[in-house]
Amino acid sequence: MDSTFMAKQDLTTQELQILASETEKRKKSSGTAWILLLLLGSVGAHRFYLGHTGIGIAMVATWIVSWMLVWVTFLLPISIWILVELFLLSGLVKNENQKIEKEVIDKILLMRNARKNDVVEAPKTTEI
Repeated sequence: MDSTFMAKQDLTTQELQILASETEKRKKSSGTAWILLLLLGSVGAHRFYLGHTGIGIAMVATWIVSWMLVWVTFLLPISIWILVELFLLSGLVKNENQKIEKEVIDKILLMRNARKNDVVEAPKTTEI
């Protein structure tokens, strides 16, 4: 079973509302990713958008090297890469949004535990 599904079951209604709000603010748009791929895919703009900086840099480097070579040679490596990206993009967006949701869940659980610790460690007053 999905680990985020299991983690969600332990959340309160208020925590689920926070999860929904934070995930909605931080999630990535498939539409934006597709537009970036179609317009600027050869320089990896969609990868930078999804937070995959290393692969984005590799795509920029491939693009630069390709442009240094003959025009015909440029078409082959980057065209193959973009073709592969066409098949991977939807899954990449889905994985990134799941990662964001997991991060929000972890943060909520961390805050919940911190609150519990504050209650347990409340200072005790002593009479003189």
